[in-house]
Amino acid sequence: MKKLAIVTVAVLALGVAACNKNDAANNAANETAVENTASTDVNAADATANADAALNAAGNAVENAGNAVDNAQAAVENK
Repeated sequence: MKKLAIVTVAVLALGVAACNKNDAANNAANETAVENTASTDVNAADATANADAALNAAGNAVENAGNAVDNAQAAVENK
């Protein structure tokens, strides 16, 4: 949804610019808007990847704790 909003804002910015005079200031503003949108999109992708990595690490920690409990139980049963 966030990506859709970002793309929509970029398209609207370009549409508004098309209605204005085509001077250097408008062109620079449009280029900046497109660059900022691209940067935001990349940052959102990085945040998603980081969240996925954190969830994987948490899942591994829980699995390791479960294995430790199983090993402790097996050790008690073997004594």
